[in-house]
Amino acid sequence: MTVWFEDLQLGDFAEFSKTITEADVLMFAAVSGDNNPVHINQEYAEQTPFETRIAHGMLTASLISTVVGTQLPGHGTIYLSQSTRFKAPVRIGDTVTARATVIELNPDKHFVKLATQCSVRGKVVLEGESLVKAPSKP
Repeated sequence: MTVWFEDLQLGDFAEFSKTITEADVLMFAAVSGDNNPVHINQEYAEQTPFETRIAHGMLTASLISTVVGTQLPGHGTIYLSQSTRFKAPVRIGDTVTARATVIELNPDKHFVKLATQCSVRGKVVLEGESLVKAPSKP
């Protein structure tokens, strides 16, 4: 799916939801090389303030990329930057909803600024902004 720059409006938004699984966490650790035991070792994680294993923050943040790259603006979008503030942990079994909302349009460069957030059961666990270059109508 693609929403052309010319068709974007302030306030447009899209969402993607995913339940984080054990396999997601283990595969992300393998792909990223981030083997922090808070993600992969239950005994270790029980001794942390989280009291259990948590998903990698960047795994959660990657769901924003799913929204931006597949829905809004979608296919052909070029990611330029992302700011991210982690507000709460995501645990295995949590369903995360990533949302991107258009907050600024730059017609000269086809840049789109998006407010981004991820939430679990209505609680914001991550927030930030993305800057992307949206595809133009052919």
